[in-house]
Amino acid sequence: MPELNTLEFDDLVALGVINFIKGAGSVPNTILNSGIVKKVDIPMHSGNTRKFSELDTNEYLSYKAEGDQAARGKFQQGYSKIMYAKRMAENVGITFEMITQNKYEQFTGAFIASGAKGGKTIDRDLTHRLTFGTATSYTDADGQTIDTTLGDGLALFSTAHTLKGSTTTFRNILAANPRLSMGSIEQAERLVAEQTYNHLGELKNDISFDVLLTTADPNTVNTAREYLQSTASVEGTHAGIINVLKGKYRHVILKRWNSTAASITDTDKRYYWAIASTGLTSFFFGSWEAPRLITPKQGTNGEDIQTDNMDFRLRAGYGSCIVAGNWIKFSAGDGS
Repeated sequence: MPELNTLEFDDLVALGVINFIKGAGSVPNTILNSGIVKKVDIPMHSGNTRKFSELDTNEYLSYKAEGDQAARGKFQQGYSKIMYAKRMAENVGITFEMITQNKYEQFTGAFIASGAKGGKTIDRDLTHRLTFGTATSYTDADGQTIDTTLGDGLALFSTAHTLKGSTTTFRNILAANPRLSMGSIEQAERLVAEQTYNHLGELKNDISFDVLLTTADPNTVNTAREYLQSTASVEGTHAGIINVLKGKYRHVILKRWNSTAASITDTDKRYYWAIASTGLTSFFFGSWEAPRLITPKQGTNGEDIQTDNMDFRLRAGYGSCIVAGNWIKFSAGDGS
């Protein structure tokens, strides 16, 4: 274990970077890696917004009689949504005493914890897109108003989503918001079969819904595992009954789903769950500036002349938006 009071400045910075990377690697980035979020890396000097749009075509071919001209394919522009970049930041002050008095554990702990903050913040903000999915906006922990509308101007979870090229509407909230069960999963699958449209008003019958999302509520998690992992039907009364859900969904636990904007547990959202399609999703995450550590340099203003503290800067820049709601079927699980 090195002694900080014998380290050169460059070694001190290198040690901080190593521990920052260690902390960053400890964050699972659950929702970003779930498959329901499409990540887009945004190059520098290319503006602070990105526009995402839908484009649908008809599902089927048309009859062509002998000698007749073939029907022309239909294309329908769907909704669009603009993603705006925001920058998140924090300065980590390393005291003179931590540097010169061999306070290795404090120094290491500070950087490991700091390295995890960027990933945790992104996971929180992306998850809160679902947490506040029944609203058109929310006020985040920093007092900023976050727009959560889709391209149709409605909340993510709605009973009356509209289509651009049809008067048909669809819902992606389960009636009566049931708790997770075999019956409610089948109810969600009925929405998949009967309420998943393109913008021409045609059913999209070949879309696979492959992810089951739940909060970390133990009862909900255990119910999900029971239904998805049992080799036989958990509701079967005799031998020979297979579990039709086994291997059908990948279970993703969103630990920040049932939280307030301030990241305090919200028991009203305890039983949230949904099924989602990784193939149909229009949930986008734009990375302008991956979470990083900016280290001070000797002979610059990286050292505070009043306190002798040294500032290491944490920075991240990103944005997110959801264009449409046809890729997810949701229940609040509260029976409302």
